[in-house]
Amino acid sequence: MSDFVSQLNQPQQDAVLQTEGPVMILAGAGSGKTRVLTFRIAHLIEKGVDPYQILALTFTNKAAKEMRSRIEKIVGNEARNLWMGTFHSVFSRILRAEAEKIGYPSNFTIYDTDDSKSLVKQILDELHLDDKIYKVSGVLSRISGAKNRLISANEYMKDPFLKADDESSRRPMMGEIYKRYGQRCFKAGAMDFDDLLYNTHVLFNKHEDVLHKYQHRFKYVMVDEFQDTNLSQYSITRKLAAVTENICVVGDDAQSIYGFRGADIANILNFERDYPDLNIFKLEQNYRSTKVIVNTANAVIAKNKAQLRKNVWTGNEDGNLIEVLKANSDQEEGKLVASSIFQEKMNGSLRHSDFCVLYRTNSQSRSMEEALRRLNIPYRIYGGLSFYQRKEIKDLLAYLRFAINHNDEQALKRIINYPKRGIGDTTFAKIIVTANEHGATLWDVLCHFNRVAPGRTSETVMNFAMLIKSYEIAIKEKDAFDAATHIAKSSGILRELYDDKSIEGVARYENLQELLNAIKEFVVDPEREDKSLAAFLNDVALLTDVDNEKGDNDHVSLMTIHQSKGLEYRNVYLVGLEEELFPSQMRMESRADLEEERRLFYVAITRAEKKLTFSYATTRYRFGQLKPCEPSRFLNEVDSKFLSVGKKFSHETRSMSQEKFVERPTPAHLLKPKTLIAKTPLKTYTTNPNFKASDPSLLQTGLRVEHQKFGMGTVLSLDFGGADKKALVNFDTEGEKTLLLSFAKLMIVEANQP
Repeated sequence: MSDFVSQLNQPQQDAVLQTEGPVMILAGAGSGKTRVLTFRIAHLIEKGVDPYQILALTFTNKAAKEMRSRIEKIVGNEARNLWMGTFHSVFSRILRAEAEKIGYPSNFTIYDTDDSKSLVKQILDELHLDDKIYKVSGVLSRISGAKNRLISANEYMKDPFLKADDESSRRPMMGEIYKRYGQRCFKAGAMDFDDLLYNTHVLFNKHEDVLHKYQHRFKYVMVDEFQDTNLSQYSITRKLAAVTENICVVGDDAQSIYGFRGADIANILNFERDYPDLNIFKLEQNYRSTKVIVNTANAVIAKNKAQLRKNVWTGNEDGNLIEVLKANSDQEEGKLVASSIFQEKMNGSLRHSDFCVLYRTNSQSRSMEEALRRLNIPYRIYGGLSFYQRKEIKDLLAYLRFAINHNDEQALKRIINYPKRGIGDTTFAKIIVTANEHGATLWDVLCHFNRVAPGRTSETVMNFAMLIKSYEIAIKEKDAFDAATHIAKSSGILRELYDDKSIEGVARYENLQELLNAIKEFVVDPEREDKSLAAFLNDVALLTDVDNEKGDNDHVSLMTIHQSKGLEYRNVYLVGLEEELFPSQMRMESRADLEEERRLFYVAITRAEKKLTFSYATTRYRFGQLKPCEPSRFLNEVDSKFLSVGKKFSHETRSMSQEKFVERPTPAHLLKPKTLIAKTPLKTYTTNPNFKASDPSLLQTGLRVEHQKFGMGTVLSLDFGGADKKALVNFDTEGEKTLLLSFAKLMIVEANQP
């Protein structure tokens, strides 16, 4: 056995050494699956397998690059000869060599999303179809779904169920669009990303000689993140491995969270049915997280019926209980989370990069961003733009800006033809030129454009000017929220986004609603004197005036749970745990949908290494109205022995009969370390109304002190050296904490009696 293999635990070694026949490696979160896959490939090369005969398929270029680098450190430059990469990169390589057999040139173009959208738009225009009904992104999503299920355009048009579905959604021409789209791509010698998979399947189906060639070239086939494969990916992989059946798939059904993109969890659940002599290896030791986090994740995922059972465990410390933050609103939730991050960082001498905030939808970042900024905590949005930098947000803000300031040229440029109203770039250029020639403002030219260019275009421009004048009146007569809502509706932006039912369209619509919610919060804030729309825009301008990047990577990470897959952080905050938000109201139509939401919850939990915090709000602004929220059903599925809950609360629902989510004492047998066993049942300390911070210079070792959050404690030691004065305090219910006395205020209660 190779020296590097001996570094693995026994199940990992078994998975690496079983090189022949079908193998499935079920890898629990944090169990070292990348290491196992890497060592398995290195072991094959060391035992004499030609790297050219090994095919390793991943889902990201980053994963492929990381694995190749690790393998190269073990076996040297031979690792460069591996066929390793994403499904799309590997199959495009095959298609380049074999494209002529299916009628494509070897130098075919690969269309990106913008190319595809442009082509679909042309087809819609040619067919004289309403692009408000046939949304471009929705059409592309439909075509993509068909290709991922290996349904050709001709098969699509003959399928009675697909036809009925299209007719019910008022899109009976969808099949014809799909057909023309494919024909135009073929004529242009182009493939989109889905074609790279679909056409590989066509190539292998129609040309057995080509299939045999690659079946005998790839003696060993390996697939990472197998739970995320769709029908076309699995079909091609299975064909390639059909001769030797030396196929190894690595994955975790509990982390299958991409069903909305076409991933089919049945691929991993039914893999043993396809390979009856399958060797299954379970990697169940978690090296990442504490016992509390691992046990919580296990208890949650156990609720799913469709799964491959495994018993994930860890030899790590027991760790902290999971704190649950209850907020009265989403705005307060942001403040609680930001304050918690601030305190944890200072008390634990941590870096900002030790913290991550996870949410279900991108629109939730807004309250988090604002709260972090107010405390000067650096952060970075991953997988998306900062909330106020998103196009749909900037579009509506531009309308609001121009309604207030008619000389705002950049705002005018952004909105004059959005949504489309027939005012093109040529007309806009004419407006600017005329204003410059006559020393007039852009607004003056807009209002008198009939004198500049009489005709149909001038009528459109002046109608736009009348629309802006109506906004001017609305701003004077309505509060900021009502005026902004009126502008969002009458401009057509809300309708434009509402009609787009694609995943991206729904997200953009939610973001716009979140902006209106922010304005509503601004209006009802009793501490604000000036509640005008101009004041709100001024606040936003200051809020989004980000300093230039200094290259410092020490920042709090903000991202959706989907974006967090494969990542890990010391402290994780999972926010917005409310019904209809998480689980999403759009993903509760079937048990399969709900189970995918639960797997998403599992993924969020298992990102945490040391500490996990849940938060939820009892009210949240939706569509400009403050709506009551009930805690997520997922909170009920977490055993309360793993939670540190401040206040009792329960669901008040009409239809759900569940166990109430309440605080309970921690059973003495659950955790052994003294730091996790309180002398009394865990509780949140109730603030003393007579609390008054004492002079830090009066603190002495042994004194009993009171903290507004952590309660009663005893001073163990003091450090007054340096700029920061610190106190080590052993709190009765929270254990030992190091506090910076410039931030954490303490009140001396009494001397500690022996």
